Amino acid sequence: MIDFHCHLDLYPDPEMAVRQADEARVYVLSVTTTPKAWRRTSALAKSCVRIRTALGLHPELAHERHTELPLFEGLLPETRYVGEVGLDGSPEYKLHADVQKRVFKSILRFSSRQGGRVMSIHSRRASDEVLDCLRGEPDAGTPILHWFSGSMTQLQRAIDQGCWFSVGPPMSRSVRGRSLLASLPRDRVLTETDGPFGQDNGRALNPSDVSGMTEALAGIWNSSVEEVSEQLAANLRRLGVAVRKPSIGSMPNV
Repeated sequence: MIDFHCHLDLYPDPEMAVRQADEARVYVLSVTTTPKAWRRTSALAKSCVRIRTALGLHPELAHERHTELPLFEGLLPETRYVGEVGLDGSPEYKLHADVQKRVFKSILRFSSRQGGRVMSIHSRRASDEVLDCLRGEPDAGTPILHWFSGSMTQLQRAIDQGCWFSVGPPMSRSVRGRSLLASLPRDRVLTETDGPFGQDNGRALNPSDVSGMTEALAGIWNSSVEEVSEQLAANLRRLGVAVRKPSIGSMPNV
């Protein structure tokens, strides 16, 4: 199982969340929302071979935490993973669009200078703006659009630009979401929960809940659960993660 976007440090009991993910043998990308949170969050999973911690500066916090960009740049050599970063065009955050864009462009530039990173990217109501920024920094790394909710035209543009996608259970619950899922390039898809923000009937999703998304993809793609699991594991290997078939193994120390 793969949960490629989860906020382990934001669960009520982060240590328990890490322990449960480890016991369930889930590959987790633990994203952070500020550079200051990265080292502490990384320490939570220091003994877990399947969990990696991404260095983030969330767009909803960019106007408050943009002064942490030097810290971000200083920490970046210590991890291959960046997230959660990006842009948010929701009405309550659109006021801060300029600082969001400045922060995101800086992060992409830092990543380019470091040879590229695997990036988990937020693009709510800002798909075109995110894609414009990515086009301006083609060497920033592998962009994985988390919980993509743009139009079909924007989806095709993202596909054409080489983007990947991490998808979670809430996306499979609407006609529009299922249409997007059906249109994704299967060799560029990973599952996620966005826990604890991603929820199921008011319950925060845990990393092991990605099994439900694997089943949903099987139905949408007209494939077996085993075939989807193999595809997801192959996709994770393409990102440079050592995964033993069917999807059990350990992530390299990078």
